[in-house]
Amino acid sequence: MTVLLVVLGAALGAPLRYLTDRAVQSRHDSVFPWGTFTVNVVGSAVLGFLAALPAGAGTMAFAGTGFCGALTTYSTFGYETMRLAEDGARFYSVANAAASVAAGLGAAYCGMVVAAAVTG
Repeated sequence: MTVLLVVLGAALGAPLRYLTDRAVQSRHDSVFPWGTFTVNVVGSAVLGFLAALPAGAGTMAFAGTGFCGALTTYSTFGYETMRLAEDGARFYSVANAAASVAAGLGAAYCGMVVAAAVTG
C-alpha cells in the first residue's frame, strides 16, 4: 500500500514540476534556472509543512516522498549548476548553488512555522 501511495504522489508531482518549470522559465530571459529554483523552493516549503504536522505514514508516503520527491529535483539542480559553470556563467552557477540551498532551507523552515501556527 505504501508503494502505491508514493507512486500516486509522484504521478502528481512530476508533471507539476515539468509544467511549473516551463511556465516559470518562459517568463525569464536569463540563463539562471528559475524554473528549477522555483519547484525546489516550493517543494521544500511543502515538505517542511508536512514534517511539522502530526501526519501519518500514509500521508508522508503520498505527499512527502511521492509528491514532494517528484516535484523537487536535485539532479536537475546539479546538472544546471554544472552547465552554467561549464558555459562560463560562473556567477550564475555559484548564485544558483548558494541561493537554492539558502532558499530551500528557509522555505522548509517557513513551512514548519506555518504548520505550527495552524496546529496551534
